[in-house]
Amino acid sequence: MHLTAGRRVERRTSGLALVAVALLLAALAAPAAAATAGPRTVLPTGTPDWATPAADLGRAAPADPVRLNVVLGLRDEAAATALALAVADPASAQYGQYLTPPEFHSRFAPTDAQLAGVRQWLEAAGLRVGDVPANHRFVPATGTVAQAEAAFATRLDRYAPASTVGRVVRAPAAAVTVPASLAGVVVGVGGLHDSPRSSSPRTSSPQPGGAGDANAVDRGEATAAVHPPATGDQAPPPDAFVNARPCSAYWGEQLATGLPKAYGQVQPYAPCGYLPSQLQGAYGVAALAAAGIDGSGVTVAITDAYASPTVLADANTYATRHGQPAFAPGQFNQVTPPVYRRGFADPAGDTCTERGWYGEETLDVEAVHALAPGANVLYVAGASCDDSDLVAALNTIVDGHLAQIISNSWGGVGEPNPKLDSDLLHSYQQTFVQAVLQGIGVFFSSGDRGDEVDNTTPPTRTADFPASHPLVTAVGGTSLAVSADQRRAFETGWGTARTVLSADGASWDPTPPGPHLYGGGGGTSRLFDEPGYQRSVVPGRLAQYFPGHRGRVVPDIAAVGDPNTGMLIGITQTWPDGSTGYGEYRIGGTSLASPVVAGIEAISDQAYGRAHGFANPAIYRLAGTAAVHDIVDPAKTLAVVRVDYLNMVDAGAGRRTTLRTLNQTQTLHTRVEYDDVTGVGTPNGLAFVNNLGY
Repeated sequence: MHLTAGRRVERRTSGLALVAVALLLAALAAPAAAATAGPRTVLPTGTPDWATPAADLGRAAPADPVRLNVVLGLRDEAAATALALAVADPASAQYGQYLTPPEFHSRFAPTDAQLAGVRQWLEAAGLRVGDVPANHRFVPATGTVAQAEAAFATRLDRYAPASTVGRVVRAPAAAVTVPASLAGVVVGVGGLHDSPRSSSPRTSSPQPGGAGDANAVDRGEATAAVHPPATGDQAPPPDAFVNARPCSAYWGEQLATGLPKAYGQVQPYAPCGYLPSQLQGAYGVAALAAAGIDGSGVTVAITDAYASPTVLADANTYATRHGQPAFAPGQFNQVTPPVYRRGFADPAGDTCTERGWYGEETLDVEAVHALAPGANVLYVAGASCDDSDLVAALNTIVDGHLAQIISNSWGGVGEPNPKLDSDLLHSYQQTFVQAVLQGIGVFFSSGDRGDEVDNTTPPTRTADFPASHPLVTAVGGTSLAVSADQRRAFETGWGTARTVLSADGASWDPTPPGPHLYGGGGGTSRLFDEPGYQRSVVPGRLAQYFPGHRGRVVPDIAAVGDPNTGMLIGITQTWPDGSTGYGEYRIGGTSLASPVVAGIEAISDQAYGRAHGFANPAIYRLAGTAAVHDIVDPAKTLAVVRVDYLNMVDAGAGRRTTLRTLNQTQTLHTRVEYDDVTGVGTPNGLAFVNNLGY
């Protein structure tokens, strides 16, 4: 409490009021004293760079609300990690000897007694403890600034750094500590500082309100559209988008003969969006699916933020329109939180752009079903785009063992700061360890911004997280050409530069290729060491890209991601007149690549007769074999011509015609066998399905 505030009250109040104030101060002080009594241990939860004395506005208001996430450590995490690597390695005698959730709890999860100690400590400070998952991984707590300060024996100040452009944010102004008796039990806490800790979709969504990586640099194709009010507590469908014509039904079906040549030849119009049969054909699983090896008996889970209320109807409409079976009763299920935060109807503001996640979920569900129409699909929604909410969704799947495969088409730019975000790193690490131990494969999109040089100061290549974690499979992006007979004509690493057709239609401006726009994410981790499964496959020049450190390199494997050679999806949209209805358009990003590979993995699991779980050790054994397509780009630049409606739905506001490269990958380059654009390559049908894990 501020003593100055107390003195002002004293001058203005009667003796009776002073008694009331004294009682209140005593009530607040009692739990604080109990919570801070005894020796303390410092948590590795640092102060953000922006929390400088110059930006400090003084102590935060004691009554301001806080929402905390206290992360508990595994018992013997080193042993758990070692066992996880053993059960995932085909060369190990323990390969495939997975644990059940109860077995994991009894061996590695925090004990009931440890949880009770944490709960008692938090409640002694006056904090209210929320629902704790069965594996005791984290303890949510809510309360006030004063109560958080008491629990962690710190001081929370308000800051106005230049980086937040006028927004006042909160952070600890002193070390964050816990009782020494909880050292090693409490390993981190989230919610004390306001540094960005959220993720966005890895999709090239065309909606101007979308949150996707590729979309963030591609919104200039369209003007703003209508934004009708929300119904209930959910956002309305995203703004409508229609593929402009001309576009091609398959690679090279229509050529831009009336436009200027580029790279010495007439370029093809971009595909309108590949259909399920084309993707199955390109990746060699069409015959398997026709024979009933279609993912039956396997559950693929998907996590994103929020949940589209029309996703099942949209997916069924899309499937039946394009020659696939609709989801059978019970084949698709959706788990949603009781309340969404930071969404369209949140009084605090729609800072996660809820509507932008609808297209992501729809893409993920329809892509998995396109490749593996027999697989069960489970969608688990995060309460917001905050990492703590997304990792909670992951934990729901893992601790309930609700699926054999999890596809995640989201992430952040770059990697966390281990001194600032220890709680998040521990949360993800422990989730991934438990997933591997239980035979669950976790796939993450590698990102849509290439090497990220354009997004760092000073310009530095960086891998994105969570894809860079060594216990997940990072899926990179390619540009894919599907022939008229539904075969893979060619595939390159995805890297797009863009130039625009001049007003007179006589040239491309600027001269091709133009500035870089987007591309499949890849590179070397600064945070994680090189895992054993990469050592004999990944070239040393990539692992040692940063001097003095052999780092984990991403991606591990790849599939189609280029939005200019993307998938056609179907989704309910909001049209300019305010009505809502189903429509279809092309979409991409490594958001597409992850569910494509997850669908193929489901087919392989079915064929194998059990879950492959964490597939990286098995995937790297396939490097250089016929089980994967080794992607090596041609020396020449490949490109497509793309046409977009400026108002997103029709030619009323005009069109824009652009020339877009396929394989301009900046500092990332495809090479023979492993590379940092496509990993070991892309799955090669029957050879991949039959040889994974053997």
